[in-house]
This record gives sequence, C-alpha cells and structure tokens, in this order.
Amino acid sequence: MDTLGKTITCLAAIAWKTNSSLSLEEVQVEPPKAGEVRIKMISTGICGSDDHAIKGIIPLKYPFIPGHEGAGLVESIGEGVSSVKPGDKVLTLIVPQCRECSACLNPKGNFCEKQDILPSSGLMLDGTSRFTCKGEKIYHSFRTSTFSEYTVVPEISVVKIDAAAPMDKICVISCEVPTGYGAAVHSAKVTPGSTCVVFGLGGIGSAIVMGCKASGASRIIGVDINEEKFPRARALGVTDCLNPSNLKKPVQEAVKEMTGTGVDFAFEAIGLAETMVAAWDSCHVSHGVCIITGVSPPNSKFSLSAQTVSTGRTLKGVCLGGSAVFCCSEIPNNEKCKDILGEFIPFLFHLPDCSSAVKRAAKIWKCSVIVKMKQVHLEFNSNKIAS
Repeated sequence: MDTLGKTITCLAAIAWKTNSSLSLEEVQVEPPKAGEVRIKMISTGICGSDDHAIKGIIPLKYPFIPGHEGAGLVESIGEGVSSVKPGDKVLTLIVPQCRECSACLNPKGNFCEKQDILPSSGLMLDGTSRFTCKGEKIYHSFRTSTFSEYTVVPEISVVKIDAAAPMDKICVISCEVPTGYGAAVHSAKVTPGSTCVVFGLGGIGSAIVMGCKASGASRIIGVDINEEKFPRARALGVTDCLNPSNLKKPVQEAVKEMTGTGVDFAFEAIGLAETMVAAWDSCHVSHGVCIITGVSPPNSKFSLSAQTVSTGRTLKGVCLGGSAVFCCSEIPNNEKCKDILGEFIPFLFHLPDCSSAVKRAAKIWKCSVIVKMKQVHLEFNSNKIAS
C-alpha cells in the first residue's frame, strides 16, 4: 500500500487520563512535515519513565500515546531530512540531539534545549500534533510516542542503526542501556577494584550494574525493596543485596558498615528524594562520587548537610549516560557485555497486550519489557485492554 504523503490509520495505545489502563484505539497518523520522520515501529521497550508518565508522576498532557524507547523502519521523511531515508532501521531518542544549542555544542552536556521532557508540551516542534483519534487531538509523549504502529518524530530524535541490528531487541539501546551503562562507564568512570552501590535494580539500575562490572568493580551492592529482582541482579554482577524495608537502620548506614568507609561510587536510579540523599550518604566522605539518573516528580527537593559537601564528595546528575555522543554504540561489540541485549529481554508482548505489559513491568521491573508492534485486528467487543 502506498502511504507516502498520506494519513495512515493504525493501532496505538492511548492514556486517556491519569493512572488509567491504556486503551487500544485506531488513530490517524499524519505525514511528516519538514524536518520530521514517520516510522513504522517494530518494537518498543517499557521504561520506568513511561510508567511514571501514565501514573501522572511525570506530568504530560492527556490524552497521549506513551513510549519513547523504540526501534523501527523509516516509512517516509519530510522536507529537508538528510540523516535517514525510507527503509532505514532507526531508534527513537527521548532526548534529541540538535547539534546547535548550547547543550549539544558543549562536550560535557547532552540535555538538548529542544527536548520535550522538562516540561512536556506534548506537541511537535511547530506546536502541533500528528495524531488524532475519533476526531480528537492526541498528544505526543516526549515527541516519540512509540506505543503506536506508526509514529512521527523530529529528525533530531532519530538515529540510524546498522542494517543487521536485531529489531526485536535493539530498542533498549535507545534509553535504558545508555542511561545506566553510560552512567557507570562514561560519567562516573568506575575504576577497577572499586566499591559501588546501586539504588534501584530496574532496567536502568541493571545497566548500571553491568557497567560497574565491566569496569572492574570488586563489590557492587544492590538496593531495592522488591526482592524478586535480587536473583537476576546477582546474575548481572551484584555481590550484595539489601532491602531497606528489612533493615533496622537507614540503608546508608548499612552500606557504610559493609564497606567500612562508604562506597567509591553510588548510583540512584529511582527518582526519589530520599534515595538520592541515601546514595549521597553512602559515599566515601572524601572521594566518593554520587550519580543521579532517576527522574523525580516536579517540585520535589532534597537537602544535604551543608557541612558534608566540602569534604570532597562529588554529586552529579546524568542524562542518557552523560555523553554528547550516542554513547553505547560500542556495547554490542564489547566482549564483556556481548549478551547485554539478551539480559534485558525476558518478556515479549504484542501491542494489544500493552496495558498488561506496563502493569507487569511496573510490578516486577527486573529489566526491560518489550512490546512487539505487529499489525493486528481488534477481535474483542471493547477497545479497553484487559489488565
């Protein structure tokens, strides 16, 4: 079917209101405008940020199509697009790379000024949407909206990948893997023989663990309130697991007792003020490095003892691994992490099961849950996806 320049009708999962089940609907996806790319999605990961957006923890405009961690094929391109062409395999990027703003031009930053996360408009760069459903405008999430069989994104939010890339797995390289692995390898620069603690053992936390292990850390302490994650965390490289709910003292005190002086590197991959403080307090007072990767709710704040700041510890926020380059392009060829994609994909779902996949992922969140974007037909009376 020739779709070039035409509106495409396809299936998408829509969040109509805060904390509601996703609803599978037929949506209309307009052709790409200048500087835009329309993509036929093959697979999409369910990242913790998607769960937070659906629950309203990260405020987005409703109704919207979630998803940002996607892999697909370029269906068509708008005027002026030169980095990709129809048929190319691509990944979507939650944080674009315009290569023009002050963040992109500085080698130490990558939080592009054209991002649509903090805050989110739910619209493309020209202030309009490419989605409609039942005559109503549907908002984008982070200008990616990968929970749709077709989506439209800015060219600066697309990266071309190798033609041999496994499209049922590679989507996790667009967010979770570079965020976590890059935080350990590129930003913190974990050293051989060092001690580390990772708060949150979900997808990003798992990638942090893998980065710490690949860097030669001698001890990796994993912290999470869900003990179902512990066996897999140990398999990835965690040496000690702590459940703060079972401790009679603050977890940071337990970490300091275990290490004697505090860890060399602490990572927060949850997005809560209290775990950020706990990560900071877990660090060695002189040379410890605390890395924050978790996205917190708006207006949340955390406070540190002013006296502890001057002792030499480092506190740093990290976005997508902290590199202005697509920082994990080398991972599939890294012998220490050659199975990294397989470690992230224990579950595969088709688009009609997207809502239950999100709920399952939010419950266990051991690693990435991937939704396969397959052409399907509605075979039930209600469009409401069962949980």
